[in-house]
Amino acid sequence: MQLDGIRVLDLTRILSGPFASMFLADMGAEVIKVEDPTMGDPVRHQGAAVNGYSLYFANFNRNKRSLTLDLRHPEAAAVLRQLVQRCDVVLNNFRPGVMDDMGLSWAALQQLKPDIISCHVTGFGLDGPYAQRPSFDFIAQAMSGFMSVNGFADGPPMRAAPPISDMVAGSYAAMGVLAALVRRGRTGQGEEVTTSLTDSMTSMLAFLATNYFANGQLPERTGNDHALASPYGLFEASDGQIAVAPSNDSFYFKLLAALDLQHLKDRPEFANNRLRFEHRTAINGEINARTRLMPVAHWIDVINRAGVPCGRVLNVAEVFADPQTQHQQMRVTIDHPQHGALDVLGFPIKFTQAPCTMHRPPPDLGGDTDEILRELGLAPDQIHHLRQAKVI
Repeated sequence: MQLDGIRVLDLTRILSGPFASMFLADMGAEVIKVEDPTMGDPVRHQGAAVNGYSLYFANFNRNKRSLTLDLRHPEAAAVLRQLVQRCDVVLNNFRPGVMDDMGLSWAALQQLKPDIISCHVTGFGLDGPYAQRPSFDFIAQAMSGFMSVNGFADGPPMRAAPPISDMVAGSYAAMGVLAALVRRGRTGQGEEVTTSLTDSMTSMLAFLATNYFANGQLPERTGNDHALASPYGLFEASDGQIAVAPSNDSFYFKLLAALDLQHLKDRPEFANNRLRFEHRTAINGEINARTRLMPVAHWIDVINRAGVPCGRVLNVAEVFADPQTQHQQMRVTIDHPQHGALDVLGFPIKFTQAPCTMHRPPPDLGGDTDEILRELGLAPDQIHHLRQAKVI
């Protein structure tokens, strides 16, 4: 696989960090997940469980090994130092300063292994006035401006349902680690990589931010309508809704032809996107009057054949029953030796030559501890001592 031979020391928990290390593990990196001996990653105890195993945890921690280690115990430091010396990447999502307190500052890591890559995922960044504040996804969505642009104009700001800031930050962290590995391959130098939940979501503002830079006007919430294009959004069929995305004039004219509404080309108030945007209620009304005459299935076929992006609004059950989702294998079953069949999400990145695989089931808490410590050279009596002292 792509990352065969790369070893990652994963000190993260909950979601942002485990999401980053999930990508690395799926691509073949050996990920050693360090967990508290008493309860492990809190996500082990969250979400729906199958055969006593949290699928929330399984989804983000497949393909990893689990080592229990009480990071607050004085004897844990020596184990951590040995692990760092044998790893290529150290990943954490602690609050800024915690790694320093653990003796794992960037300078200390470089002394232990000069070409190490250290990656931090934080709430607000390693420095700045908010660096020491606690943060979770909801806070990042609020403070990044993301919530302010979602929802309907006459309603409150709206968060995205999935913990999107954790997953965007985790994706950026994985991207940063991969870039640092490429650079290390060229220069032999390590790197310190940082991303944050809030910065990640701020970067997602895209044209909403650049429009503000250009004109100083706050973007309005537009619900399911597009902030730049019209018509664009959800339209009503006789038995449900369809999502239609004619993002430019070419698609717009194709849509009019598909709906047999070519006469709207001659309406002066719909002559260009700017005017259609100003008269969005009117153009949406014309389209809805036509789409209400036929069922969803009819319009999905007709509009897609016309070359206009169009789709159903699927619920979660419908997504995983959909033939395209199934063809792309976005639901995968892992055979866990202790917990049976566990269903998790598939791989969003496809490789032709070295594809991602489910090569290791999600670990039981501390299931790989003894094996990893033996690999570090610890003797059985040393491992026994660490267990008796409640270090592992």
